[in-house]
Amino acid sequence: MSALKERIASEMKAALLSGNRFRGDVLRNLKAAILNEEVSLGKREDGLDDAEIEKVVAREVKKRVESADLYRKNDRAELAEPEEQEAEILREFLPEQLSEAEIVAIVEDVVASMDDVSMQKMGQVIGAVKQKVGNAADGALIAKIVKEKLTK
Repeated sequence: MSALKERIASEMKAALLSGNRFRGDVLRNLKAAILNEEVSLGKREDGLDDAEIEKVVAREVKKRVESADLYRKNDRAELAEPEEQEAEILREFLPEQLSEAEIVAIVEDVVASMDDVSMQKMGQVIGAVKQKVGNAADGALIAKIVKEKLTK
């Protein structure tokens, strides 16, 4: 079992034993999402490595953030707040996120290393940046920065 998966399991157990039902349920749902990913990738026996688990966590955080945004846009703050709290708990299991300035610097390096960069190659630039940063940056933020750089 990967170290991250063990950490999630032990923190879930600790939360449930301490009576923090909300946190325990969030982590239980995360474990279920990891299990679903293992099954869909055919890795049930071996399990996912930490990088793959981080991708699952990042996807779960993105779902919560998008849901909270929709609730806020529709004046449903009482529904947005639990989603935001869940996202905060899940973020604890992601690597520290890069700042926008750090992402801009990486994007500029990637663009400088590629020749004949245009808007048609936006996907390639985003892919190269994501490969460098892994789960330490949000994909939407990367895409926004790349688009800004390529339109200048």
